[in-house]
Amino acid sequence: MQTPTPPTGPLCGVRVLEFAGMGPAPFCAMLLSDLGAEVLRVDRRGAVPRLAVDVTSRGRLSIELDLKSPADRSVCLDAIRKADVLIEGYRPGVMERLGLGPEAVAGENPRLIYGRMTGWGQDGPLAQAAGHDINYIALTGALAAMGDPDRPPSPPLNLVGDFGGGALYLALGLVAALLERERSGKGQVVDAAMIDGVASLMAVFNGLSATQPDYLRRGQVTLAGAAPNYHCYECADGRHIAIGALEPQFYNNLLAAVGRPYSASERRDPAEWPDQIATLASIFKTRTRDAWCALLEGTDACVAPVLDLQEARAHPHMVARGVYAEIAGLAQPAPAPRFSRTPGAIQGPAPAAGEGGRARLQSWMETL
Repeated sequence: MQTPTPPTGPLCGVRVLEFAGMGPAPFCAMLLSDLGAEVLRVDRRGAVPRLAVDVTSRGRLSIELDLKSPADRSVCLDAIRKADVLIEGYRPGVMERLGLGPEAVAGENPRLIYGRMTGWGQDGPLAQAAGHDINYIALTGALAAMGDPDRPPSPPLNLVGDFGGGALYLALGLVAALLERERSGKGQVVDAAMIDGVASLMAVFNGLSATQPDYLRRGQVTLAGAAPNYHCYECADGRHIAIGALEPQFYNNLLAAVGRPYSASERRDPAEWPDQIATLASIFKTRTRDAWCALLEGTDACVAPVLDLQEARAHPHMVARGVYAEIAGLAQPAPAPRFSRTPGAIQGPAPAAGEGGRARLQSWMETL
């Protein structure tokens, strides 16, 4: 059995009861744990064991319960009475059918912050439909702008819906509700839907498209790689370099460094972008990626190598900042963001189902 690292961080003392799920809900619980919260995960009795490499399950303990069993449901209610935050990521109505919905448990713990993570939201015509990240970012207008114009849209892993629009917005909502509880003394429900979060992430593009209706047309979006000064180029060794020289002075620095004349007008004319991209592509093919980085990285040309995960963990800047940590032999991201006085910490590796949870619940029960 693992011995948890003593919690540190700005959420030290906050108790989180997490109902086991997949994707954004456990990632949200991981973030809270990294910032010092005590997370107790409720695993379904007899569930398929999780892999030790499940990074998003790190930093909590687990208790196995059959929520249809009166005895186990009573144990669950004990935990709810002592928790500050509850996180669940089921379809709408599942927790209600278990007798553990917000209204059912409000009398047990009126100070409880009840976090609900879904894709479509708790209501609306699609609320009960199955879905995944690609579906949620499709409905919000985000996916349509991604990828090459002569190909179908290309989703950017599941970063935008699951983790950006989902987990991060749920974490923000839970922390905000905890802050409000300090004034009111009352809990509340935080309804975090991925479509809501992704729509919020699209705020700047809503503004731009109001005056430029074609701004998000695939293949014409500067920030999606259509412009020569915000683009990835293949190098002589088949690896790639990422250019982010949006501002004129940075683009000028880049072109001067690679030996290409600069024209302010061409940067603003999308009709000239394909020829500019072709010219720069031929230049970057003349050296290896690392040779270009030796020349350009760290300058105001806004250049970075396109690294895989193994390379990223070894990059000198990432090493200097301690961006990655190793827990139980597994490399993984360190807690973020950073705090000057109350730094967060990884509280331990992913637990096996049932590992340590009974003892943690007992410690909760022994406090007022």
